[in-house]
Amino acid sequence: MLEGATLWELLEARVAATPDDHMAVDETGRTLTFAEFRARAERTAAALAERGIGSGDVVTWQLPTWLESMVLVAAVSRLDAVQNPILHIFREREVGFCVRQAGAKLLVVPPTFANFDFATMARGIADEVGGVDVLTCDRALPEADPAGLPSAPTSGDAVRWLFYTSGTTADPKGAQHTDRTIHAVARGMAERLEVTAADRNALAFPFPHIGGITWLFTSLMTGCRNILFQAFVPDVVVDVLGREGVTLAGSGTVFHQVYLAAARGAAAPVFPEVRGFPGGGAPKPPALHAEMKEAFPGSAGILSGYGLTEAPILTMASIHDSDDDLAHTEGSPMPGVELKLVKTDGTIAAVGEEGEVRAKAPQLMKGYLDAALDAEAFDEEGYFRTGDLGVLNERDMLAITGRLKDIIIRKGENVSAKEVEDHLYRHPKVADVAVIGVPDPSSGERVCAVVSTAPGEEPLGFDEMVVFLKAEGLMVQKVPEQLEVVEVVPRNQAGKILKNDLRDRYKDSEPTRKG
Repeated sequence: MLEGATLWELLEARVAATPDDHMAVDETGRTLTFAEFRARAERTAAALAERGIGSGDVVTWQLPTWLESMVLVAAVSRLDAVQNPILHIFREREVGFCVRQAGAKLLVVPPTFANFDFATMARGIADEVGGVDVLTCDRALPEADPAGLPSAPTSGDAVRWLFYTSGTTADPKGAQHTDRTIHAVARGMAERLEVTAADRNALAFPFPHIGGITWLFTSLMTGCRNILFQAFVPDVVVDVLGREGVTLAGSGTVFHQVYLAAARGAAAPVFPEVRGFPGGGAPKPPALHAEMKEAFPGSAGILSGYGLTEAPILTMASIHDSDDDLAHTEGSPMPGVELKLVKTDGTIAAVGEEGEVRAKAPQLMKGYLDAALDAEAFDEEGYFRTGDLGVLNERDMLAITGRLKDIIIRKGENVSAKEVEDHLYRHPKVADVAVIGVPDPSSGERVCAVVSTAPGEEPLGFDEMVVFLKAEGLMVQKVPEQLEVVEVVPRNQAGKILKNDLRDRYKDSEPTRKG
C-alpha cells in the first residue's frame, strides 16, 4: 500500500507505480487512468491559479459524482487550497451559509442537475456575499499550461477540508479535516477490506460526502478502480456494476436492498465477482447480512463501518469477522481509535451495557470551523461525543443501538426506534421502515411506524403488525400505536432516513389505536 503525506504525494506515488491502470470509470463508459488523472488535474490547477486560487484559499464545490469532480479535488489539492465539498441536496440557505462562513473565494457548480438550476443559485449567492467567483462545470473543467505552477504541498497537517453536516432547522456545522485525518481512515478501511489493485468499488453515493473522498484516497493507496454514478438509478447501477465486474458493492442499506432485489429476480448471477458489500451511513437490519450472503454466494456479506463526518469510520468490519458479528455489529475500532461508552449517569458502560459512543481517533476532525461548537462536541477528556448509543461485546465489536435523540419517550419509558425497526424489517411485507416519535397528549410521545411495502406483497395491516411484533417478543409498551404505509420511506442521498421530515409530516396525525 502506497504512502504520502498529502493527497498529491499519494497521486505522484501511484502514477509512478501504475500510470496506465484505470482509476475510475463512469456509467457512460468514460475512463480515467492514474496518469491521465494527474495530467488533467495539473492543467485544471493551472486554470484555477489564473483565477486567483492559491494556498489557503477556499474552494466550495457542489458537483455530482463525476470524473471531473475527482479531477477538481486533485487540482485544488495541487494548489494547497482548502476544499469545501457540498452535497447537491443543499440549496440557497445551506450553500450560502457555507460560502459565507468558510470565506469561499470560488464556488463551483453544475449549470443544472436533477432539475435544479445551480448556476442561478450560485450567482445569487455570489452577488449577496461578494468577493466570490462562480465557475460552472458541465462534465468539463477549465485547463491551462501547468508549467508555472508553484511547488506542490508537502504537509498533511494543515486544515485543507471543510465538510458540512446537513442541517434541517439549524445551520450546517463545518468539520475541519486534514489530508492526514482522511489518510488515516482510508488506510484503515483498506486494511479491513483487504483492498487491492484488482478491486472495483461501487461509488454510487455522492462523491462530495467524506466517504467519497475517502475512497479517492484509498484508490491512490491501493490502485483499485472506482465505478462512478452521478445518480443512483437502480436498473442502471445494477447493469453497470455487473458490466464492470464490481468486487466491492457499497455502500449502505438502501443500496444493498436494491442489489438483493436484483439478485433474487435474475436468472444468472448479478455480480459474479463481488466479494463484499461495504456499508455505512445508516443502520442495517441484522437479517440483511444473511440475505445478502445467500443471494451472493461466495461473498463475505455486509461489511459495515460506523462513523460520522466529524469522525469517519471509527469502527469497521473485517472480511474475517464471524457472520454473527457482521450481522449484528459495525465491526471493531479502527487502528488508533479509542472508544468509551458513557451511560446516562456518567459512568463507563461495561461489556454488553449501552452507552453514548465517544471517541478519540487519528481521523477525528480538528474541531468545527465555528469553534464555539467545540465545547459541547467534546467531553472533559477530549473525547468526541457522537450522540449515538451503542454496545461493545466481548470481542470489542460495536453495535449501534440508536441515537440519544432517537429515543421515543412514551409515558416516561424509553423506546429505541432502532429496536422496533429491526423487528419490523423481518416482516415479509416490509421493504423499508422508519420508526419515529410523534406528539401525543396522553403519553407525551407515541410510537409511529412508517413502512413501505415489499414488491408483490399486500400492505401491512395495523393488527397484523401488532400480532407480529408481540410474537417477536417486543414489549407491549414498544409496539407502535400508529402505522403509516408509504410508497417510499424518504432517505437522503447518503441513504439516511429523513426522520425530521416524517416527524413534520405526522406531527398532527391521529393514532391508529388509542393506547
